[in-house]
Amino acid sequence: MSEDRSSTDPSEKSWIEKIAHAFSSEPKTREDLLEMLAVAKQNEVIDDDAVSIVEGAMHISDMQAREIMVPRPQMVVVKINQPLSELLPIIVDTGHSRYPVIGDTLDDVHGILLSKDLLPLLWQKDKGEEIDLSTIIRPATLVPESKRLNVLLRDFREKRNHMAVVIDEYGGAAGLITIEDILEQIVGDIEDEYDEDDDLPIRKIADNDYVVQALTPIEDFNEYFKAQLSDEEFDTIGGLLLKAFGHLPSRNETTRLDDFEFKVVNADNRQIHLLRMRHNRHEVN
Repeated sequence: MSEDRSSTDPSEKSWIEKIAHAFSSEPKTREDLLEMLAVAKQNEVIDDDAVSIVEGAMHISDMQAREIMVPRPQMVVVKINQPLSELLPIIVDTGHSRYPVIGDTLDDVHGILLSKDLLPLLWQKDKGEEIDLSTIIRPATLVPESKRLNVLLRDFREKRNHMAVVIDEYGGAAGLITIEDILEQIVGDIEDEYDEDDDLPIRKIADNDYVVQALTPIEDFNEYFKAQLSDEEFDTIGGLLLKAFGHLPSRNETTRLDDFEFKVVNADNRQIHLLRMRHNRHEVN
C-alpha cells in the first residue's frame, strides 16, 4: 500500500514550504532575508552565532559613525611637538596601538601615530636627541558624523586603515572610530588581554603606583584605598583635582590630595581624563 503523503506532519510541511518559498526567488526585502535565516536556524543549517553575525552586518547599514564613536572628551591624543619622555607614559598608561596627533587643539589633526613606529626612535631618547613626529605619523582619515558604518568598514578595508577621526558639521573633531568598533557591532565585543584593565577605574601597575580614571567616583576611590577624601562638593576624583589645581591642568602637572600624589596623564581643554597616582601612606593590596 502506498504511503499517504497528505499525512505529512504539519510542522514539517510548514518549514518545507517556507524553505521552498524562500528559495523560489531572491529575497527582495530585509524581512525576506530574516525569514530565510530563521528557517535555516530552525533546521540547524546555521547556528545562533551565524545568525547574529548576519543580523549585525545588516544592522550597521542603518548606523552612523556618531552612534559608536569615542566622543571628543574621551579621546586620547598626543601633540605633534611632544617630547618622547612625555609620549611614552601616555602610551604605556593607555595601552593603545594608535593615537591621533594634534597641534594646539583637538581640531588641528596632523595625523595618526602608530605606537610601533616609535620603537626605532627610542635610541634617540638615550642620546638626548629630539624627535620629530611629523616624520613617522600616518595620514589621518577624516569622516563626517553621518558616515554609514557599512560604508566606513568598506573604506577601512580598501585603504587598510584602522582609525578615523570623526568631524562635526563645522569641521571640528567630534570623536574617533576604529575598525574594531565597527566589527564589534557585527560579531559582539572583541576582547584582548588589555580590555579588562582598560575598563577598570583604578589599575595598579607597580608597587605604590596606580593609573586612575578621572571619572572614578570618590566613594569608590575611598573604598579602594581606605581613604577619606571629601565627596561633599564633587562626585569624582577629577572634580576634586580641578579644585586642588585651581585651573584646568595640562599633562604632567602634579598635585596632592592628603597622602596621594596625582599626575595628569591625559586632559583636554574641557576636563581631566587619566591620572597617574602614588600613594605615600602604605601599599594597598
